[in-house]
Amino acid sequence: MGLMEQLANVGSEVERAINWQGRNQAYALTAAERGLELLWLTIDDPRNRGRLRELTRLYEVLVDSFFGENQYRSSDELWRRYFGAYTWAVRAKN
Repeated sequence: MGLMEQLANVGSEVERAINWQGRNQAYALTAAERGLELLWLTIDDPRNRGRLRELTRLYEVLVDSFFGENQYRSSDELWRRYFGAYTWAVRAKN
């Protein structure tokens, strides 16, 4: 998969985590962990070496958002817009 597809998949798990928040915290945390795992696989992909700065910063902010104190003040809407762009691009490409 290319970078767009990889990030769209990460976004799908982030969306799942957001949707479960407040309803089932265990499911929300599991989805967030899966999203981070997929993002780490994206970071580890040699084809993405030129994007390491962005991808590792994204990882840092996602961890802060779901497991930290949200120092970066990210929001559900921010994540939906960020990852939605990748989802839209993948759909438009197919």
